[in-house]
Amino acid sequence: MSTVVVVLSILLACVFLGSGLAKLANVDAMKKSAEQLGYSATTSRVIGALEVAAAAGLIVGLFWMPLGLAAAIGLTLLMIGAVYYHVRAKDAVSHIVPPGALALLSAATAVLIAIA
Repeated sequence: MSTVVVVLSILLACVFLGSGLAKLANVDAMKKSAEQLGYSATTSRVIGALEVAAAAGLIVGLFWMPLGLAAAIGLTLLMIGAVYYHVRAKDAVSHIVPPGALALLSAATAVLIAIA
């Protein structure tokens, strides 16, 4: 496994673990974001659980590549959905770029794992 895959996997795992735990804890900023995007606190918690599971999948995927690939693909799809919801809510570009960048990083990670 390449150093790039390891670094990207750990970076993404840290980002999504933090984001997922904040959603699961129903932090005010996450609650407000969910309301603004038009989905419930329950949906936000489900997304948080998916993010935490994917973070774990990326770390375990360093030892078992199929799980890392599945986690990276799942995060790519999740972030594409986030971009869609932010665009639909007519959010500022500054709110659309982070999930877009994370989608690209997740997709790059998936491709690098797949060709490894």
